Amino acid sequence: MTAEPAPEDGPPESAVDRLYSGWGQQVRWWHAAFGVIVALTLVAVVQDGTRGTPLLVTVVAMAAIVLAYVVWGARAALTREQGRALAYLVVLVAGTAVTVAQVGPASLLLFIAFAQVWMLLETIRRGVVGCLVLAAAVTVGIGARAGFTAEVLRDLVPEMLVTLVFAIGLGLWFHVSMQRAEEHSRLLDELRAAQAELARSNHESGVLAERARLAREIHDTLAQGFTSVVMQAQAASAALEVGDEAAARDRLHVMEDTARANLAEARALVAAFTPVALQDAPLPQALGRLADLFAHEAELVVDYRADGVGPLPAPIEVVLLRAAQEALANVRRHARARTVTVRLSRDGDEVVLVVTDDGQGIAPGVPDGFGLSGMRDRVRSVGGRLAVGPGPGGGTTLCARVPVEASPEGAADEVRGQEVAE
Repeated sequence: MTAEPAPEDGPPESAVDRLYSGWGQQVRWWHAAFGVIVALTLVAVVQDGTRGTPLLVTVVAMAAIVLAYVVWGARAALTREQGRALAYLVVLVAGTAVTVAQVGPASLLLFIAFAQVWMLLETIRRGVVGCLVLAAAVTVGIGARAGFTAEVLRDLVPEMLVTLVFAIGLGLWFHVSMQRAEEHSRLLDELRAAQAELARSNHESGVLAERARLAREIHDTLAQGFTSVVMQAQAASAALEVGDEAAARDRLHVMEDTARANLAEARALVAAFTPVALQDAPLPQALGRLADLFAHEAELVVDYRADGVGPLPAPIEVVLLRAAQEALANVRRHARARTVTVRLSRDGDEVVLVVTDDGQGIAPGVPDGFGLSGMRDRVRSVGGRLAVGPGPGGGTTLCARVPVEASPEGAADEVRGQEVAE
């Protein structure tokens, strides 16, 4: 683990970085604790009545510990450099052993010594070894002062074992707590990264879905309108070539009406409104207008009938209107038909749209184009199903069935290449 503070500039600070971001402030408290304990130890030694050589040796040893802390220990506490930490701990262990060998109150240094062993050494193994070495050195120092007699050892060894067990237990608790905090912080970083990735993925999916929706809308409205304008322009040109100004003028009127309708559709598309055809009329009337306009533009016979269809939810009306537009556009482009039949009816809980032509039909094995694929997606989005196949008397029949109480999750299977009953 690292105690380096995170840089001010750069990527956002992670949870692990924040866990140690206040380490510099905490190290200042370690400095203060070290100074207080050394000062209290020195006061205790002086008040104990120690004089002469023992006092001098004790002061020199403690001065060596303080100097080593200033040179190596303080920096190691901040940067976690193990070389500096080991150099300081060697002086700390030796100095503590020397001081307790001179005077009893010097054992107060053990409070800071055991704590610094765990603070400065990175791993549990090193911490345990450091505590064992420190306990052994202090035991030898006290034994040297009091004498290695059986009575002294009988009192000294249990005391040092209790101290050692307490120090190791406290150090292990500290390390385990820090490891858990670090692991929790790392898991938090991973969770935030996963949330960011999910948000990015959802955003990309939303963008792709919106692009697909706009592509379908443009294909079903503007592209078909432009196709109609081109065809009417060609018809007008042909009429002018033969001198039929009345027919040309009629084609130009149709072009103007189609262009105005396309402009209104474009504005509605930009504003995300309901299709223009459905803004002032329900679906049966909108389909009637569409059939009349198509008959005029394509110069075909269109038989339209709506039976028993009342008000419908707006999404269903939009889907069925777009399906009828795409079906009629396919008739104009591909069918070479003479007559077209459009039926809108209610069949139980379903609304059924059937568009049949007497054209050349669909060749077997021909894959769906963009328009038909978009139509299938639209019908599926409201829980319906779409079937395209040969008509009863030739040509092609398209049938879209949509439940009135449709659920997007209940999309039914699609059928293609089979006969569709009206």
